[in-house]
Amino acid sequence: MSTTAHHDGPLEHLEESLEHHGLETRGIEPVPDSERTGTPRGLLPTWIAANITVLLVTVGASLSVSFGLNFWQSLVVGVAAPVVSYGLVGLIGIAGRRGGAPGMALSRAVFGQRGNLLPGALIWIARWGWETINAVTGSYAALTVLDILFGIRSNTALVIVTLLLFVIATFAISGMGIKAVRYCNRWATWLFGGFSLLVLGRLVAVTDWARVLGQPAGPAAAMVAGAGLIAAGGMSWAPAAPDFTRYLPGSASSAAIVRNTVGGAGIVVLPLVLMGAVTASGTPDLARAADPVSFLGAILPLWLAVPYLLIALVGMVLINAMSMYSAGFTAQTLGFRVPRPWAVSVNAVISLSLGAVLMLVATSFMASFTAFLSLLAVAFSAWVGVFGTDMLRRREYDAGALLDTTRTSAYWYRAGFSPAAVAAWALGLAAGLLFTTCDWFTGPLATNNPVGRYGLGWIATIAVSGLLYAVLPKPAVVPAQAGKPAPLAV
Repeated sequence: MSTTAHHDGPLEHLEESLEHHGLETRGIEPVPDSERTGTPRGLLPTWIAANITVLLVTVGASLSVSFGLNFWQSLVVGVAAPVVSYGLVGLIGIAGRRGGAPGMALSRAVFGQRGNLLPGALIWIARWGWETINAVTGSYAALTVLDILFGIRSNTALVIVTLLLFVIATFAISGMGIKAVRYCNRWATWLFGGFSLLVLGRLVAVTDWARVLGQPAGPAAAMVAGAGLIAAGGMSWAPAAPDFTRYLPGSASSAAIVRNTVGGAGIVVLPLVLMGAVTASGTPDLARAADPVSFLGAILPLWLAVPYLLIALVGMVLINAMSMYSAGFTAQTLGFRVPRPWAVSVNAVISLSLGAVLMLVATSFMASFTAFLSLLAVAFSAWVGVFGTDMLRRREYDAGALLDTTRTSAYWYRAGFSPAAVAAWALGLAAGLLFTTCDWFTGPLATNNPVGRYGLGWIATIAVSGLLYAVLPKPAVVPAQAGKPAPLAV
C-alpha cells in the first residue's frame, strides 16, 4: 500500500493547503497527468545547481598535479566526463516521464517488490556518504569565511555548529519539496554563474599562460582515469533522475530531457575543472590541501573570495537538498511508513554524525573523497545497468502495481523478486568491485589490465549487469489489470 495515501477529513484539506503554498506532500505515488505541467527546459537549472561545488575545482587541480595532464587534456576530460555520466543520467530520467514516479519506486517494476529492497538499501546507504561529503565541504566553506573576515580559527565546537546549521538548511529545503528545490536552484544558478565569471576573469588576467600552455602532456591512460573520476560523481545522480522528471508530461521530448541534463551539468563542470587545473599550475599544493575550500581564501582577493565562498556554500546546501529529496523517496520504497519530509530527516541526522567524524578524525579529505567516489560509482552503476536495459523493453509502468506491495501486485514476480534483475545486479556489482582500487579497497583484478588501471570498474559494472539482464529470462511485463489505474505514460 502507499505510504502517503490521502485520508478523508481535515488531514486531506491540510495536505491540499500545504501543496497550494508550495510544500510538496506527495510521496512515491505517481503524479497524475493533470499535475504534470513541467518542461524539459526546467531541468537545466536543476542540473546546474547539482554541480555547484568547489570540489570540482579541487578535482581539476588533481588532473594537473596527480594525473599530470596539461591544459588541453584537462579540457577534453572536462567535456567528456559530463557528456558520458549525465548522458546516462538523462536517459534514466526518461523513465520518470514515462511513469510519473520517483526512480526507486519505478525500480520495483524491474526488481520486484521485495527484490527492489536490495539495490534500494545500497543506494540509500551510499547517499549517506555523498551527503556527508557535501555537508563537510559546506562546513569548510563557512569556516573559511569566518577565518577570512573575523580571524576565527576552526575548533571542535565550531565544526559541530557549522555542520548542524548546514544540515538544518538542507533539511528545510528538501523537506518542502520540488517547488522549493527548483526555486532555490534558479537563484543559485544566476548568482554562482555571475561570480564564477568574475573568478574566471581574474584567473585569466593573473595566470602565467606561457607556463600553463607549456606544460607537457600526460599519458592517455591518465586522461581516461581522470574522466572516470569526474564521471563517477555524475553517476550518483542516475537513480534520482526520474525524481526530477516525473512532473513532465508524457509528450515531453526524450532528446530534450537528455540535452538539458547534459547541458546543465556541462556548463558548470567544464569551467570549474579548468579553473582548478589552471590554478594548480601555479599553486601545486592546491590538489593536496587539507580541505577542499580554504585555498580559495588564499588565491582570491577578499572582495571576491567571501561572496564566492558564500555562494558555493549555498550551492552545497542545494546539492544536498536534492540528494536528500531523493533519499526520502528511497526510504519510503524501503518500507519506512512516514511522510517524505520525515524520511529525509533520517539522512540529515546521519550526514551530521558522519560529517563530524570526517572533519575531526580523518587525516586527508581528498583521499577519503577519491576513495568514496570510486566505490560510490560502482554501487550506483549496478542499478543503472539493469534499470537502463529494462527501459529498452518497457514503455509503461502500472501505477497501481507500483504501490501494491502485496502478492497481488503485477510486480510481485517470484516471491517478490525478479530473479533476472537481482542476479544481474549482484553479479555486476561483484564484477565492478573486482576491478576497483582505492585507499580503502583493492579488488583482485584491479591491476595488470586496462579496466582496473584506468579506474573503470564502474564501466565494467554497467556492462556486466546490463548484458546479463539482457540475456537472462525475465518475467513477462504484465499490463495494467482491469479495475486498476492505467499506466501513466506512453
